[in-house]
Amino acid sequence: MVTVVSSPSLVPSAASSWLVSLPRRTCKFPSILLIRASSSSSSPMDDHKQKRVVVCGGGVIGVCTAYFLAKKGAAVTLIEKSSVACAASGKAGGFLALDWCDGGPLSNLARASFNLHRSLALELDGPQAYGYRPLHTLSVTLTEQTQVTATRTSSSNLPAWVDRPARNPRTIGTTETTAQVHPQLFTRTLLSSAVVNHGLEVVIGEVDRVEVEGGRVRGVVLKHGDGVIAADAVVLALGPWSCRLPLLSSLFRVSGLKAHSIVLEPRDPAAITPHALFLSYYPAQGGKPLDPEVYPRPTGEVYLCGMSAEAQVPDDPEEVVGDPESIKVLLRVAASVSSHLEEGEAHLKAQQACFLPCTDDGRPVIGEMPNVKGCYVATGHSCWGILNGPATGAAVAELVLDGQSSIVDLSPFSPTRFVGLRKH
Repeated sequence: MVTVVSSPSLVPSAASSWLVSLPRRTCKFPSILLIRASSSSSSPMDDHKQKRVVVCGGGVIGVCTAYFLAKKGAAVTLIEKSSVACAASGKAGGFLALDWCDGGPLSNLARASFNLHRSLALELDGPQAYGYRPLHTLSVTLTEQTQVTATRTSSSNLPAWVDRPARNPRTIGTTETTAQVHPQLFTRTLLSSAVVNHGLEVVIGEVDRVEVEGGRVRGVVLKHGDGVIAADAVVLALGPWSCRLPLLSSLFRVSGLKAHSIVLEPRDPAAITPHALFLSYYPAQGGKPLDPEVYPRPTGEVYLCGMSAEAQVPDDPEEVVGDPESIKVLLRVAASVSSHLEEGEAHLKAQQACFLPCTDDGRPVIGEMPNVKGCYVATGHSCWGILNGPATGAAVAELVLDGQSSIVDLSPFSPTRFVGLRKH
């Protein structure tokens, strides 16, 4: 059975309340949930209207790809196993940087995507819908204090809420070069817009395999006997779960880097100014410095992340939980940064972990799979997935529908670079 939800009254700003309510599979052979807007407007791009594209993965990369495909007029179905933005795309920091990837293979992708974030924020009311805003970014050195002190270092560079002893504050980003979004709200806002305005369909189901016939994609087979979704093209945007599909794992490897984070709600959120902090943090017991990051959000929350290590990725994204010791370290970091973030002054809203998808050569994999016509992959974005989601999605949409990307050169990211270098 397929459940159809008609939602003509939905608007992009409703995404956070609408999509968060999508149910998960709760039995062995549940029905597919299909979300479809009954009065979605048609696209003027009629030449792409009949091209059926299935996008697998409801994280930021899959949703951005589905958004731009649907906007260009393709008939798009998005398949997500659990819930939209339930993994790294819902638990990331949402930090955006224009030029931090300069000098490397990601430079053009990052710059194009940073600018697309600005355009999308204007189009979708980003400041209200998902917390888009430019911000100042500082690097700061801190040493954990064995005795809490309110003495702050005198520096014109430091915002007033950073009231613990700090050293070497340095500006590393301005409101022209750094910004932020709330990643879960961003992802769900894009999806809501695509459903309402461009006819995107969303299926909650688990991909079993890509159906290939004569070297060409024919569709996607779902697990539990839930059927086959026919397609002219398939995009696999499965993040750290990419290599669950033999079609991908036979060519390259994607590993998972487990990153921890906490979300705090200070008693006085108005005191926290929009300054992102990149820390060199020295624990009181000695050892190598840590590199946690602090992102105040316009929602009144403060997000802290760090404590990353390679770990086994579980099959179910809902089973990813934080390690208690790593969470404790982040709480100590928060108290070492500001009295506004210490226990008693801030409520611990969330303690969590997610897996960042990493490739062996540090570059994402974006492009058509060799020897399988119509099968595309977009994964391996590591810590820059939220930043590079829009340009990746726009470029893949062009590649699928036009045969080439004009927004950015995808050749450095092509999966063909792994041919003959099978990873085990």
